Amino acid sequence: MAVKARIFVTYKESVFDPQGQTITDAVQSLGHPEVKKVNVGKFFDVLLDSTTTDVAETINEISEQLLVNFNLETYRYELLEEG
Repeated sequence: MAVKARIFVTYKESVFDPQGQTITDAVQSLGHPEVKKVNVGKFFDVLLDSTTTDVAETINEISEQLLVNFNLETYRYELLEEG
């Protein structure tokens, strides 16, 4: 069975997000003061064959060795079934 892993990579809370701040400022200047903060991140969709691999182990390995800069970023993932 195929499984889609959606891996979300975002800045750590302690790291300043300049792009997010710029977007927050722009949204507020459009007349939306109720928007207090926008965070910017990225996501990766990875399609895996769950019958031949340990999905969680594979996702963690890919994320930790390739996708995430642990000095600045953190990650989480969701599993979505593929047809």
